[in-house]
Amino acid sequence: MKRLFLNYVTLGSVLLIFIACTTDNEVECPEDYVGALASAEEKMVGEWVLTAIVADKEIDLTDDNEDNPDTDIFAQYSDCQRDGAYTFSSSRAYSFKQGLKASNCERTVDLAGTWQLAGSTLSLVGSCNVQNLLLEFNSDNTEFVFSEDFNVTDIQGATQQTKVSFTYTLQ
Repeated sequence: MKRLFLNYVTLGSVLLIFIACTTDNEVECPEDYVGALASAEEKMVGEWVLTAIVADKEIDLTDDNEDNPDTDIFAQYSDCQRDGAYTFSSSRAYSFKQGLKASNCERTVDLAGTWQLAGSTLSLVGSCNVQNLLLEFNSDNTEFVFSEDFNVTDIQGATQQTKVSFTYTLQ
């Protein structure tokens, strides 16, 4: 009985390998967003600078020999980490840059792609990926916030899951 079970497992594994394998190695990337902006999308055009990062749980990220956890992640970040901005154009192109304006940043980010806003969902296509962000705008559409769940590791090496909210302000 044991041998019969192993034969079925082996046969199943071989079939799965043949089914899963393809000779087509092409990666199909999502298509760029194109076309004129809808009137509701026009509020996105411009440069949006990172102005706040807040966690639901207190976390200590500072290497200052003090136990001082805080929900204000932005205040605990370096100038390079706080230096983030999205730029959205009316041609649907966008860029995200981090650590490019601050001085002596070791890690920088420079991404580009296309965008669309449908309702409160901002969709970004770039680097063969789609990212969807649920935005909340303030009353005069000069700030937006989006939140994501992250595993954050504090200065002591302890990891905890928390919701982190990112605020961007129109310049």
